[in-house]
Amino acid sequence: MQIGQPSRTAQRAAAHRAVHQLLEQGRIFHDPLAVRILGESPRTLEAEAVANPGQRGMRLFIAARTRFAETAVAASAKRGVRQLVVLGAGLDTFAYRNPHEALRVFEVDHPATQAWKRQRLAEANIAAPDTLTFTPVDFERVSLAEGLAAAGFDAAAPAIFTWLGVVPYLTEQAVFATLGFIAGLAKGSEVVFTYSDPPQSMPARAEGAHGRRAARVAALGEPWLTFFAPQTLHPRLRALGFGEIEDLGPTEVSILYFGAPAGSPDRKGGHLVRARLG
Repeated sequence: MQIGQPSRTAQRAAAHRAVHQLLEQGRIFHDPLAVRILGESPRTLEAEAVANPGQRGMRLFIAARTRFAETAVAASAKRGVRQLVVLGAGLDTFAYRNPHEALRVFEVDHPATQAWKRQRLAEANIAAPDTLTFTPVDFERVSLAEGLAAAGFDAAAPAIFTWLGVVPYLTEQAVFATLGFIAGLAKGSEVVFTYSDPPQSMPARAEGAHGRRAARVAALGEPWLTFFAPQTLHPRLRALGFGEIEDLGPTEVSILYFGAPAGSPDRKGGHLVRARLG
């Protein structure tokens, strides 16, 4: 991120969610606020997407990860969990569509990005519900625990965390600091997050495509830093106390959300993970 500026990658993710509503009619994930909160012309968004067909794969993955996360949130709320923490919220709209009356939502983000979001909400005339608490956290100055405590988060009660499209931009130490904090919460707490296989584990063509995407985000000032292999990540999650781990790799995501497998069963790329404390 540029100092004092909202996250550029958060802007791109929001654009992908909006374009999915326009070009695929929200087939994977329906979000009636996605275009409205972004504040850009639907015609312009469609034209840019059509002119860049290589963005379709990322757009569909972002739609799939959002659906995966909100499915987990719904199941968690049904079990009686009453706190949702959206880490790196960007222009995520769940809190403004929240169908669970008893679920309190904490949106955690960098102050500059959150200020931009609040401006977008005001300009789009989208009201913040009473169940939402904005939680601006500058991690260079305040820890996640401190930021949530100041916002009224109950660390003694279970919670679900959604953490989408953030892990690759963090150091491994920062990733496990956050996972360690969640692991210290009440039994039944869980986290949904995304990660990618290491690029060196990919076939040459896929590694080349990955490298081009990495160069684009690095040019925005938000480089990818951390990758995981499932066989090394899962034992570390279990060691923290996450006894239930669901991990969908590229082929599983394709089967579940796109209707057919894509490539070999060990295809490399983005993963969707849900991990619950046992």
